[in-house]
Amino acid sequence: MAEVLYESNVPDLKLAFRGKVRDVYDLGDTLLIVTSDRLSAFDVVLPTPIPEKGRVLNTLSQFWFGKVAGVVPNHLAGVDVRDVVPTEWAERLAPRSVVVKKAKPLPVEAIVRGYLSGSGWADYKRSGSVCGVALPAGLRESDRLPEPIFTPSTKAPQGEHDENISFARAEELLGKELAARVRDLCLAVYRAGAKWAEERGIIIADTKLEFGTLDGELILIDEVLTPDSSRFWPADQYEPGKSPPSFDKQYVRDYLNGIGWNKTPPGPELPPEVVAKTTEKYCEALRRLTE
Repeated sequence: MAEVLYESNVPDLKLAFRGKVRDVYDLGDTLLIVTSDRLSAFDVVLPTPIPEKGRVLNTLSQFWFGKVAGVVPNHLAGVDVRDVVPTEWAERLAPRSVVVKKAKPLPVEAIVRGYLSGSGWADYKRSGSVCGVALPAGLRESDRLPEPIFTPSTKAPQGEHDENISFARAEELLGKELAARVRDLCLAVYRAGAKWAEERGIIIADTKLEFGTLDGELILIDEVLTPDSSRFWPADQYEPGKSPPSFDKQYVRDYLNGIGWNKTPPGPELPPEVVAKTTEKYCEALRRLTE
């Protein structure tokens, strides 16, 4: 099994910040993003790493960046990680790292929902809409929506929860023209990814994308259509009216809900069987989508 990396401390490189999952180093004109094996659930970083997780997220993101490059440009710098990190770290970091251009992240997370689940389902039960988007009456949990919908959220500081917002609020934060551009690109990326995945037996129920600007151009940044940023369901086990099993960290969320954790730091340790099953799910998603 590959080495487990909870956090990186690369000598001679400037650590810009450590996020929930990624460690970001400032290389001057570019950034080195190292995807660790940390797992965040309910906006809390858990103490137990998930083997292979960083490699899966990094590999899958780069795969999708390539797939949707014709839809929207991205932040990949085209630089080999081995050329920018100390030799003794090169092979350890290469499978889980990428060098990217510096972009200015937008203050809004772009979320697309193709199915009714998670906080969207809770919102619908309460109001008959999701983030202000009115939906038909009588929908069930996990129902496929008539059309994918754009439901943005704020970007909360680490340890705090993102807040779903209306498109009107996104327009206030971004400006009308940019908000519309983000919405349209987000929907296009989702549709392309969902079609590819469905042909390989995976339903992408929803996903979160991040955009930034570079030299006045809107580009896709961070990660794309991964088990961390998306809800992946096995198509052969999908059944409207209930929450399907998943290829993503929903498995861990379900375990945490089952033990009655109060969703505040510190997070609990995960038992070995939950860790092993989560690794299995992440690797299966990567295999199905990229082979």
